[in-house]
Amino acid sequence: MAQMTMIQAITDAMATELKNDENVLVFGEDVGVNGGVFRATEGLQKEFGEERVFDTPLAESGLTSLGLGLTLEGYRPVVEIQFFGFLFEAMDGVAGQIARHRARSGASKETPVVIRAPFGGGVHTPELHADSLEGLMAQTPGLKVVIPSNPADAKGLLIEAIRSNDPVVFLEHMKLYRSFREDVPDEEYTVEIGKANVKQEGDDITLIAYGAMVQEAMKAAEALAEEDISAEVIDLRTVSPVDYETLVKSVEKTNRAVVIQEAQRQAGVAANVASELSERAILSLEAPVMRVTAPDTVYPFTQAESIWLPNKDDIIERAKQVMDF
Repeated sequence: MAQMTMIQAITDAMATELKNDENVLVFGEDVGVNGGVFRATEGLQKEFGEERVFDTPLAESGLTSLGLGLTLEGYRPVVEIQFFGFLFEAMDGVAGQIARHRARSGASKETPVVIRAPFGGGVHTPELHADSLEGLMAQTPGLKVVIPSNPADAKGLLIEAIRSNDPVVFLEHMKLYRSFREDVPDEEYTVEIGKANVKQEGDDITLIAYGAMVQEAMKAAEALAEEDISAEVIDLRTVSPVDYETLVKSVEKTNRAVVIQEAQRQAGVAANVASELSERAILSLEAPVMRVTAPDTVYPFTQAESIWLPNKDDIIERAKQVMDF
C-alpha cells in the first residue's frame, strides 16, 4: 500500500495495463518525452518504448479516429485529449463514430478504446480548459463515462476501463490531481464501472455528487452534522451508466435528496438524476429533489471562477431548503 496522489494513481494504472497487455497503447499530444501536460504519462515512454507510448500531432479529431482504427486491428488504445474543453474538435470521432461502432457492426465489433482527459475548474486555467462537458458524453448512447473523485478509485476504475470492450470516456478533475494523497494498493485491482460508492451513511438527506464536488459534499455533510442533520453522501463514480439502484435505496431511507455538480444547471447530469429519482422513488420523497450547480453561463475568466463554482456553502443552503420544505 502506497500513499498516492490521483495523478500518480492514474499513471500507475496505465503502467499496470501496459505491462499486462502488449496491445495496450497510450498516445496523445505531448504524452511521450514530456509525460503529458500534467505528467500523467511521465516515464511510460521510457519504460515501454516509442511504439507503445507516443506523441501525436495537435489534432483531436485525428486522435479519436486513430483510436477507433486501432481497435479494428486488435489494439486497446488509451487516447489522451489534452483538455476536455477541446472535445468539440473530436466530437464526430467520439459521438459519431466510436460510440456507434458496436451497434453499426451488428455487435460483431468491439470498441475497447479509453479517452482520457483533464477537466474542471478551480485551478485558474485559460478559456476552454476547465469546461465540464460530461453531460454531452453521458447523453451519447454507446459510451461509458467515468469520473473518479479520489486516487484509489482512479486506479481501479482506469484499469477496469482499459479492460472494457466498450468505449470509456475517463474524466479527471484537475483540482484533484495533486490536492491530497491516500492509500492506494500496490497490486492491480479493478473498481466496477457503473457502481456508485456510499462515502458516508446518513439518515436525513442524501447528497449525490461526482468528481471534485464529492469533496465539497463531504465538507457540507460535516457541517450539517453539527446542526443535527445526518447526510448520506454518494459518489456516483460513473455518470453513464448511473447506479440508480444505490441512489433509490438511499432515498428510500432518507426521503430527501440533493444532486450536486460543477457543470451549469442546464448541463451535466444532475437534471437527469433528479428526474429519474422523482420517477423511481416518488412515494419515498418528502420534498422535491433539488440541485446545486454552476450558473447557466459560459465558464468565467479566472478572476470570477471562485464565485461561479459551487461549493460546500451552496450545498448546505440547498440541503436546509430541502429539510425545511
